[in-house]
Amino acid sequence: MGCTNCSVSKDGTPSGCGDKGHCSSGSCNKKNTFDWLAMDDFYDPNAYPMVEISFKKGARKDFFHLPDYIDAITGDMVVVESSNGYDVGRVTLSGELVRLQMKKKNTTEGRVEFKVLRRANQRDLEKLEEARSIEHRALVNARQLARTLDLDMKLGDVEFQGDKRKATFYYTAEGRVDFRELVRIFAKEFRVKIEMRQIGSRQESARIGGIGSCGRELCCSTWLSDFKSVNTSAARYQNISINQTKLSGQCGRLKCCLNFELDMYIEALEDYPQHIQKLWGNTGRAELLKVDIFKKLMYYSIKSETGRIIVIGLTKEQVLKIKAKNEDGDKEVNILSYQYIADVPEAKEEEHQFADVTGVIELPSVAKKKKPYKKKRHGRKPDSRGGDNRSRDNRSRDSRKPDSRKPSGKRPDSRKPDGNKPDNTKKS
Repeated sequence: MGCTNCSVSKDGTPSGCGDKGHCSSGSCNKKNTFDWLAMDDFYDPNAYPMVEISFKKGARKDFFHLPDYIDAITGDMVVVESSNGYDVGRVTLSGELVRLQMKKKNTTEGRVEFKVLRRANQRDLEKLEEARSIEHRALVNARQLARTLDLDMKLGDVEFQGDKRKATFYYTAEGRVDFRELVRIFAKEFRVKIEMRQIGSRQESARIGGIGSCGRELCCSTWLSDFKSVNTSAARYQNISINQTKLSGQCGRLKCCLNFELDMYIEALEDYPQHIQKLWGNTGRAELLKVDIFKKLMYYSIKSETGRIIVIGLTKEQVLKIKAKNEDGDKEVNILSYQYIADVPEAKEEEHQFADVTGVIELPSVAKKKKPYKKKRHGRKPDSRGGDNRSRDNRSRDSRKPDSRKPSGKRPDSRKPDGNKPDNTKKS
C-alpha cells in the first residue's frame, strides 16, 4: 500500500522519501498522525515523558514511558517492555502531541505500565524481520488446525513479538469459542506463548486493509480510529436505494462513509416542509417519493387522467400552496398544472415537451410494422448414431411423399424368375 517513491531499506526505514514513515500519502504506516512539532529542530526542556509507538506498520499502537536518559524522537525504532519479554516498534508521536492523543483515547498516565528500554540496534531489527517473515506461514497453518477441530471462528491475522517469544492470533466469531484445545496445539506447533484475541469485523478490516469501492484505501485502515454505529436511516436521508450489497463494506457491515455527509443532509432537509407525505388532487392522491436538495424539488407520484402513474417535481412553495388548499377543503386541485418546469429557450420548446416523458405530454404512439415472414430452412444434421437428425415436421412431411425406393402399386410379374427363389417352371 506504500507509494511508488518509497523503497524500504533493511532497517525498515523508507529510503525513498526519507520521512521515516511520514510521507505525504501516509501509506508507509497505518493511521499516521503528522507530528508537526518534531519537524522543527529545537530542544524542549519540559518535554512530555510519554511516547506513542506503533507495531507492525500501525496495526497496533500503544503508549509507553520515555526515560530521560534515552534520546528517541519521532521515527526512531525502539525496544520496549512487554508482559513476556520485549518488543520492537516505531515512535510515531512524541512531546505535547502525545498528551492530546491520550486525552482523545481516554488514557491517563497511571494506566501506562511499560517503558522504553533503549533504541533498537541492527540485531533487533534483523530479529524483527525474521518474526514478520514467518507470520504468513503461521497463519495458514493455524487456519488448517482450526478447521480440523471444526471451530466456528475465522483467523484474520497473527502478530509475533519482536523477540519471537509470543504470538497473538486475532480472530472473529459470532459467539463464544472454546479454543483451549486449539491453544495447546498452537503452543506445540509454533513453540511460543499463544494469545487469542477476539476482535470485530471492522477491526479485522482495519488490520488487513484493502481498497474500497471508491478506489481509495479503507478509511478504517488509514485514518478512522473510532467506529460509530451506522443504520439504514442514514441511506434514507440521502435518498440512496437500500441495496445491501452496495451499502456494505468489506467487513460485511454498513459503510462508515454513510455518516460523513449525513449532518449536511439533515440540515438541508430542515428547510423543506415536514409531514406532507400526501396531497389530494382531481386525479386522486399524490404521495411523496423523495426530496432532492440539489435541485430543490419534492417529487410526488400521482395518477394521470389516462391511468398512468407519473412523477412530478414541485417546489416547496408549490407544495405549501396545494397543502393549504387541501386543508381548506379543496381536494380537486389540478396538481399537474403546478408541475415545475425549468426555464428553456423558445427555440427548444418543442424538444423540451417531448423530453419530459414523466409529465402530462406523452410520446406519440407509433404503429409497429409487421416483420415479413421468412420461411425457415431446416438443414439435416448428422446424428450421433449416424442417422438423420431431422425435425418432427420434416419427418411427417416426408411420410406423405411417395418413396422412390418402394415398389409401385402394380403387382409383380410372376413369370419373371426371382434370383433368390428356385425356378420350378417347366421348360417347353
